[in-house]
Amino acid sequence: MTTDAALAGELATRAGELLLELRNHELGETPLEKTQARELGRRGDKEANTLLLGLLGEQRPADAVLSEESADDRARLDNPRVWIIDPLDGSREYGLPGRPDWAVHIALWERGVGITAAAVAQPALGEVYVSGSAGPADPAGRERPRILVSDSRPPEFIGALAERIGADVAPMGSAGAKAMAVLRGEADAYVHAGGQWEWDSAAPVGVAQAAGLHCSRIDGTPLIYNEAHPYLPDLVICRPELARPLLDGIAELTGAPADSPRVAMAREYLASLVSHDASKVRLSADCFRVENGQRTGDSGPEIIAELEHGEQYKPITGIRDLEFREWGPNVVARFLLDMGAGEHVISVAITEHFAVPGGEIESILAIIEPHAAAG
Repeated sequence: MTTDAALAGELATRAGELLLELRNHELGETPLEKTQARELGRRGDKEANTLLLGLLGEQRPADAVLSEESADDRARLDNPRVWIIDPLDGSREYGLPGRPDWAVHIALWERGVGITAAAVAQPALGEVYVSGSAGPADPAGRERPRILVSDSRPPEFIGALAERIGADVAPMGSAGAKAMAVLRGEADAYVHAGGQWEWDSAAPVGVAQAAGLHCSRIDGTPLIYNEAHPYLPDLVICRPELARPLLDGIAELTGAPADSPRVAMAREYLASLVSHDASKVRLSADCFRVENGQRTGDSGPEIIAELEHGEQYKPITGIRDLEFREWGPNVVARFLLDMGAGEHVISVAITEHFAVPGGEIESILAIIEPHAAAG
């Protein structure tokens, strides 16, 4: 039978070939409109996910799967073997011409051990990295360490951290792309603190750890996978000799506690009200939304579509004075929401209740009131 590591590599390769063919067919030299680029990423995610689920069903029918593109089946918690996959990591970059920093992530978690096999494919570079196949390359003659961060969500502390250890900082897309750049010796560290999920880091960590790189949370604690809630917000992947300076520096520069998984999910939803990009929002298929007693959404896909295209959300320009409270599976957000611009800003006070029993938001109940200072 094919080894798990070889299977991970085969799966990453097959999904990468599919994604590359789709991208080459749809994406020319002229950049797509923002909505078209987003839809290309979603199509790639969906088609690659279908392929991977089919192949895993054939090759490892008894194993469970945790995928970014599938509803979370909590039966995985009782399964000793769980494949953690991200069919397309870096979907934003995937929709942009000339960007190679997107990837396919395949990892196998086994109870009592952790990640035991992993592969990261970078199809635009023609590369597939499999755990145990190679060690890290030497740095390319750099005088200063090079730290990679998220293209869209760099850590707030990264400037001060870089100054502290005398490093340079560069942005890049996919988590897998950043981790593999460290593996290739093109960078010395990848630091993230802007929120992630298990499928974002499982495969990159599996490949990097097997190659001898340091991998941990930003507080130095281990990265633990197949948890009841698959939110895993931060990580450090770096050359071993940089681990202590980075972790010590981060410890001195960070004081605020990180969002809990449920608060992070609610925050993603609220951010999409302003950005009109709901690609990171996780709603269950039968999620519903109620505003002041009126049903305004009957399914997850419907609510996602409204967040991105609904006329009622287009005037929203900002959220401020945001506070969260959490108990059990419940998160309540209280905030002021601004609509319009200049002298024509209207503000309303909103209390929004999110029911988050697992890895998806299942209901949203909102109370919208006039803001006392709005006149």
